[in-house]
Amino acid sequence: MIELTLLGTGSPIPAPDRAGPATLVRAGDATLLVDAGRGVLMRLAAVGVGAQQLTAVLLTHLHSDHITDLNDVITTSWVMSFAPTPLRIIGPPGTQQVVDAILASLAPDIAYRLAHHDDLTWAPLVDVTEVAAGEVLDDGTVRVTAAPTDHRPVEPTVAYRVDHDGRSVVLAGDTVPCAGLDGLCAGADALVVTAIRADVIAQVPLPRLQDILDYHSSVEDAARTAARAGVGVLALTHYVPAPGPGAEPEWRALAAAHFAGRVEIGPDLHRVEIA
Repeated sequence: MIELTLLGTGSPIPAPDRAGPATLVRAGDATLLVDAGRGVLMRLAAVGVGAQQLTAVLLTHLHSDHITDLNDVITTSWVMSFAPTPLRIIGPPGTQQVVDAILASLAPDIAYRLAHHDDLTWAPLVDVTEVAAGEVLDDGTVRVTAAPTDHRPVEPTVAYRVDHDGRSVVLAGDTVPCAGLDGLCAGADALVVTAIRADVIAQVPLPRLQDILDYHSSVEDAARTAARAGVGVLALTHYVPAPGPGAEPEWRALAAAHFAGRVEIGPDLHRVEIA
């Protein structure tokens, strides 16, 4: 079984009830965090997972809302570990530069903690792997592969496929339908993907909001991607705009017009089991 938790389903617009983009994947002995948006450690705490327990952090791209709290993950993994333990971060090219800049910004804090705690004798250890495509992790029972997606002008961007015990889940960040995502989804059991209500956004006369229409998947786009791949479950996340009370059936109906499988949509901490 692979267990998915939509930790944060929000967008760059701050909301009191939706954290920033982040999804937790638990498969076998692997605990994987996909993206690290606003409030991610609070959401991880709600499901009993600490930063030091993560097998790896998988970044789909380097847009600020997807990495807002990466600094918190790095710091907390460090101070909550009691032996030198690298935090593994996997992301597209450019990830090392971002991590180096985060560590530089944390330099005063790192110095304070090293000076104060006698048993803390090492600075944060971060093991960064930059990837555009191919296998990124294999522990013998859980395999993670990456493929390019299309969120231009944000590039490169990637999606990840997690395979375990005969089940497979694809996790995509912001992207329009593309060959890379189609190939990664082929034969998978589930797809987790960002989705926007293009029909709603198209009616808002703000250029900065209109601009997001050309580099995100609409609900209908996401459904068509899932249908082409033959997945059984489509989980939508990173909602723009977030569904208001009673609006989730509208989202499901838009997806169901193009996809005959199960559509999952919900609040933060919504859990989906792929068994």
